[in-house]
Amino acid sequence: MTSSTYDDDRKHVFHSWSAQAALTPLVVNRAEGSCFWDESGRRYLDFSSQLVNANIGHQHPKVIEAIIEQAGKLTTIAPFHANEARSEAARLIASHAPGDLDKVFFTNGGAEATENAVRMARLVTDRHKILTTYRSYHGATGGSIVLTGEPRRWASEPGIPGVVHFHGPYPYRSPFYADSVEQEGERALAHLAEVIALEGPQTVAAVLLETVVGTNGILVPPDGYLAGVRELCDRHGILLILDEVMSGFGRCGEWFAADHWNVVPDLICFAKGVNSGYVPLGGVIMGPKVADAFATRPYPGGLTYSGHPLACAAAVGSIRAFEEEGIVEHARMLGTDVIGPELAKLAVNHPSVGEVRGLGVFWAIELVRDRETREPLVPFNAAGPDAAPMAAFIGACKERGLWPFTHFNRTHVVPPCTITVDELREGLAILDDALTVADSYYTG
Repeated sequence: MTSSTYDDDRKHVFHSWSAQAALTPLVVNRAEGSCFWDESGRRYLDFSSQLVNANIGHQHPKVIEAIIEQAGKLTTIAPFHANEARSEAARLIASHAPGDLDKVFFTNGGAEATENAVRMARLVTDRHKILTTYRSYHGATGGSIVLTGEPRRWASEPGIPGVVHFHGPYPYRSPFYADSVEQEGERALAHLAEVIALEGPQTVAAVLLETVVGTNGILVPPDGYLAGVRELCDRHGILLILDEVMSGFGRCGEWFAADHWNVVPDLICFAKGVNSGYVPLGGVIMGPKVADAFATRPYPGGLTYSGHPLACAAAVGSIRAFEEEGIVEHARMLGTDVIGPELAKLAVNHPSVGEVRGLGVFWAIELVRDRETREPLVPFNAAGPDAAPMAAFIGACKERGLWPFTHFNRTHVVPPCTITVDELREGLAILDDALTVADSYYTG
């Protein structure tokens, strides 16, 4: 028997990234902390943080209180006014940003952040090309989807001109035939240098990178790689944009993932974890190199809801909770003391686990049919019957009360940064059990 909520959804809601007739969405009634419940009362441990955005968990009381308090004072105001929530959110974000990045342009989400960062880079440099990697996702608006490297880009092409894709480092499946992580980093930098040379450095406005690649594999860059990209950009007058929409605000055990390598970009794109999506918010953080370019000339961009008071109040409440409760440090500890060691054990016990990798509460398990050949459990961009092994694994997780985040042949371990050690171990135990389903497809 279906509920009226489900029936109304199927009649009237058009869902993203989906063939509408194939959908059977779960009706969620409530959520708290690291869990949510469907309409039958069944509990799911959220190992996805929804779309890797609920960094502070569900229904955090300090964020809810901040939204309620703001709603009683000022629910909306045009972006050309100043207001307390927006000013304080910008100050707090800037206080945790690396280097001299101290000014914030607010957007409604990550895709708009990417769009505006690219626009800023082109205007500041008076160049038009943007270099970004094949294994990347930067959003689904008209420009950001073309900046994206992965297959979701294809249906939107042709799109904005001037976007050039290149290979980033991926030691497990090295496009450079590297023999070590160090060699992968060196060859990836040499490849980027060659792409810049072949495209014409004087035509390149920016290199756009996910600091740690998110949906496309939790690809942690080799030590020295980001510093090398920074040096290449400086050499040629190119701006470095780091997309921290998914990797920022505690996800990698740092306020921003760039802090892990002490690299300072020219622009940072953020969203998701800034207030865990309690009210939509994103933005671009910039330093004087970019901000000063618009001191006397107008910036030709804007949004009606830029710096929305309710969204900014949620960000203020979230950031203060992060500071007061040591959430960034907790996330770092979970990665080093629990997730990393426990996933290493899973890799030993399950032949279908080809590799585990990550930082903080941002980890991937890469599933394979053969460890020797590294054949993926399902083909790249698999759909339909080809994706059956991953569908079976996902079903096994959900049957056991775990909601996973998966992409292609990977399952990601990306629970809220606030998850307890006991909850985390509960989820990892379910993963351990569900991986026996993946093992059943192993042929090596």
